Amino acid sequence: MTVGKSIPAGSASHGIDNRFSPARICPFLLLFFLLASVLDLCSLPAFSQEAIVLVGSGSSVPAPLYGRWTQEYGKLSPKIQMRYLPVGTSEGIKQISHGTGDFSAGEALLTAKERKEGNLVELPAVLIGIVPIYNLPDIHQEFRLSGEVLAEIFLGELKSWDTAPIRKLNPDLQLPSLPIHVINRPAGKGSNYVFTDFLSKVSSRFRSQIGVNASPKWPVGVPAERSADMVDKVKAEPGSIGFVESQYAAKANVASIAILNAAGKYVKASPESITAACSAVEAPKWNGFAVSLTNASGADSFPITSFTWIYVRTTSSDSVRSTALQNLLDWIYSDGQKFAAQEGYSELPAPLLAAVRKKVKELR
Repeated sequence: MTVGKSIPAGSASHGIDNRFSPARICPFLLLFFLLASVLDLCSLPAFSQEAIVLVGSGSSVPAPLYGRWTQEYGKLSPKIQMRYLPVGTSEGIKQISHGTGDFSAGEALLTAKERKEGNLVELPAVLIGIVPIYNLPDIHQEFRLSGEVLAEIFLGELKSWDTAPIRKLNPDLQLPSLPIHVINRPAGKGSNYVFTDFLSKVSSRFRSQIGVNASPKWPVGVPAERSADMVDKVKAEPGSIGFVESQYAAKANVASIAILNAAGKYVKASPESITAACSAVEAPKWNGFAVSLTNASGADSFPITSFTWIYVRTTSSDSVRSTALQNLLDWIYSDGQKFAAQEGYSELPAPLLAAVRKKVKELR
């Protein structure tokens, strides 16, 4: 795997090479982040001259998990540390493609061009569910939407919560005549990719007008830059609707919507329904690492399920740094998985985890 150069602690220049120049990054942030990381590591009294900081960037969807991984992995040895900067899926792929940093993370499938020209591969890290969230203060029962109606909302075709298509799906609810306030995500976000992937599968109109895209041209709505911002905006505005990774919604206690799945059942995101969607797609071979999990078959499947991937390069000219990254990946796919559930994400099913471990060893 190709990775960035090591960052030896204690040197005058901190060992940062020109691939981390501010002209190459989303602007100046990763350079600042790297410098801060090195200064922090230099404060460790036992830190050696050959210490390495493995730097990743990408989606904010798994950012809490990478924050936890940073803490836990850092306890093992001060000689190898990890840092992660949430800059968005598209920016993360761009950086690893250009040789900046050691890995990136996100929810968009790599294109054939990105795999070939960047020598990249995506490795499933954990499972996520992208949940539509809403703010209707007087609705306390389960609120349901089909993917088709959800698409009409995000296309701007449905403008009030008491319109006929929404009432039809929720006959027992007294829906308010509030305007629908759409909140979406700006360009380059992995949650955009997963959400539009699902809506494109269930709505021909959405597929033709928007399509599957991390940078969709939303016809209505206002953007929320980060996942946490999405939660805050929806909670603050009655009548609003947005979408976010399920653990953000759960921790913030914001209401999520039960979505009609491919089997005709309304399902809410949970560790069980997210895992069910993965199993429906991956079993029995458990080797489709670069696959969409949205709108999976099965009565128990949550339909807006996805992997969040780790993107790494497949070749390396720096054996020491490559070995450090291999050690990190070995840990992520062993002891690191248990922290996924603790942070509200879903672990990879055991057969898939075994297959990913095998793939990691092949990259040595």
